[in-house]
Amino acid sequence: MIPHQCFQWAWPIVVLSRLRNQVALPVRLNVTVIVPRGHIIIGFEMSTYMKESLCIFVLGASGDLAKKKTYPALLELYLHDHLPTHTIIVGYARSEKSDQEFRASIEGYLKTDDKAKKTQFLNMCVYRHGGYDSIKQMKVVSAEMQKLEQETGLAVMNRLFYFAIPPNVFIPTGKTVKEAAYSSKGWNRVVVEKPFGHDLPSFNEMSLGMKDIFPEEEIYRIDHYLGKEMVQNLLLLRFANVNFEPVWNSHYISSVIITFKEDIGTQGRGGYFDSYGIIRDVMQNHLLQVLSLVAMEPPVRCAGDNFADHIRDEKVKLLRCIEPITLEDTVLGQYIGNENEEGYLDDKTVPQGSVTPTFATTILRINNT
Repeated sequence: MIPHQCFQWAWPIVVLSRLRNQVALPVRLNVTVIVPRGHIIIGFEMSTYMKESLCIFVLGASGDLAKKKTYPALLELYLHDHLPTHTIIVGYARSEKSDQEFRASIEGYLKTDDKAKKTQFLNMCVYRHGGYDSIKQMKVVSAEMQKLEQETGLAVMNRLFYFAIPPNVFIPTGKTVKEAAYSSKGWNRVVVEKPFGHDLPSFNEMSLGMKDIFPEEEIYRIDHYLGKEMVQNLLLLRFANVNFEPVWNSHYISSVIITFKEDIGTQGRGGYFDSYGIIRDVMQNHLLQVLSLVAMEPPVRCAGDNFADHIRDEKVKLLRCIEPITLEDTVLGQYIGNENEEGYLDDKTVPQGSVTPTFATTILRINNT
């Protein structure tokens, strides 16, 4: 395990406490999550999908999320033969760049020893610039892609739109995409990632706005933590393990500690991070997902078409049983640096005098008796 002092940032510790008056054989279960990687989950019939054409629009392609997460994840899909033969990846953003300049900007983030495959993947990637609310420009790009799709000779032309853009432009971008770039000869997917709103009212406003534009079944609000192999295996670990399943309850487990650590700082993302803070950045999304999988009851069914719905239902039941967090059970902090690393306020992208926490630890109590 990496020593704690090696981490530049002391990221959150979330403690899930399931305490009862009578607890036999109390144990403490630690789950440590280090170094996030992103994945895209879109939902499709694999055998059919591989025989169709696919155009992936990465909106916000010049940003950090796209370069560091989205394109590397797409490369992984390509390396594992999970992209159709006829796939086009269109990067779209406001910045003016040629295809060559854009490929050079993402190449350093694409990690593979297979240079030939890497080159092939880069050749699949093109870049076009324009405003997110520019229907005219989006129509031009869509028409160009449609011509390439038609050259494949395939009848089905699927399109996926990945929103690697700030939440405040989700709605205008969605309207542009729906009017100017939607496929009429295949399925469409709209993928959005956190932060999806700043609080419950802003989430509801944004969610209703998206549903006014797209059918609900075409909207994929994702948390990339659910694509992590370790997180996916939690369900298998719990419900398919004859050793763990009988004792995974409050009679044998006194508390669960979920610890999230990273060895990097904001690295130029101070403008974004400072407006959200560590709680909104990872705790109320990523870590609550992990908490839900650790503490939820078994789903009604563990297979079938409605499996995801059953998982969601059990997560919601669990979250409704969590008591409101109190200040007495919460500790906040901000990294001030050491002899080797700069502090949070030393980052030039962070507003001077900021009191935004980079560290948080809190106790959550589940009352489901």
